[in-house]
Amino acid sequence: MKAQILVLASTSLALGVAADCSREFLVNATNKYIAAQTTGNVGIFAALASSNLSYTESEIPVDIAKGVLSRPMKINHSRSLHDTVGCATFTELIVTDPVAPYVIGTRMIFADGKASLVETIATKPGDWAFNATGYLYWDSIEKWDPIPAEKRDSRAAIKAAGDAYFERFHNSSFVVPWGTPCARLEGGAYTGRGNLSANTCDLGLPSTLVVTDRRYVIDEGLGAVDIFLGFPGLDRSVGQQPMPDSHVFRVEGGKIRYIHTVSTCVHAGCGMNGTAIPQRRRL
Repeated sequence: MKAQILVLASTSLALGVAADCSREFLVNATNKYIAAQTTGNVGIFAALASSNLSYTESEIPVDIAKGVLSRPMKINHSRSLHDTVGCATFTELIVTDPVAPYVIGTRMIFADGKASLVETIATKPGDWAFNATGYLYWDSIEKWDPIPAEKRDSRAAIKAAGDAYFERFHNSSFVVPWGTPCARLEGGAYTGRGNLSANTCDLGLPSTLVVTDRRYVIDEGLGAVDIFLGFPGLDRSVGQQPMPDSHVFRVEGGKIRYIHTVSTCVHAGCGMNGTAIPQRRRL
């Protein structure tokens, strides 16, 4: 009888965890997060937060009630990844308000039906390659439709494609599964030009940078993985101090199709700040 009780308790716990990490639960969580950011009302999200929530902005602990989530924003675009295995989400937000533009990436981890960790990278003028208007424009011409079930890559294959990109950063012989075409959106700068078959992301990568502390959110339905990390060596104003960074990879048929990156400078104005509004004629 005691053994049966233990089995039933274990089964109930497993079912509870599964329910807490269902896609429906995670979609509801990202909807509440977006609603909170739209209104600046942190209370909308508070019901999902655990009592010991860890909240950071650019990897610095911040009071969530006083952080970027408390500032109302007119959001021009949002896209979320929902990871039912890792019980995690990632949300990309673009705000083109000329007074206070942002491109934001937020990663959330859940346990027992509550958010235990929220990591936000909120880029703004002065951050790496920042151009919210450009980011929105180029994002709008990409195709991020859900991938039919029969064509989806495995979780492992999607993660491996993202990892390969960073492994190449310290090993020039490492093979990255580039798709053809492939386009990279970095802050507001874009490597692609429409859907031309010649578009490539293989435009030269460093070979001496070691990228560590990778944290993942994987959504097989979107064929996407987001990787939070510290990007080394770009913020020259503070030597080799890593920049808080998010890279999202869209993977189709095992190949990288799109890359989206946001990086906050440790000191504002670290370089490559974009201001020009891209025009259709540039395609």
